[in-house]
Amino acid sequence: MDDLNKKWDALVLKIERQFDDEINLKAILYLIGVQELNMGIKRFGREEKVDILHVAVCKILTPFGFYKFDRVDEDGWPHWTELKALKNLDDAKQGLLMKEAILKYLD
Repeated sequence: MDDLNKKWDALVLKIERQFDDEINLKAILYLIGVQELNMGIKRFGREEKVDILHVAVCKILTPFGFYKFDRVDEDGWPHWTELKALKNLDDAKQGLLMKEAILKYLD
């Protein structure tokens, strides 16, 4: 776990330097979600921003067996099928899983 935290801290520092601002897990998930949507530069509404976070979570947790890609709808949004419930993990384990999955995704 110590190695995971070191890698995570290095990633956060790298992204913060790139954006010249503080960043957290949620912001990194948002960046991943926007990247996965591949819709270019546009403004997203509040509900769309929540959906973007969901896109990121599904994408990064697919290799861990939590989701399976299903399809892209007519509006260009990807959809996944849940295979294992994240809610079965406590908050600490979810946080560690997210960090590990993000590091794997960006590797």
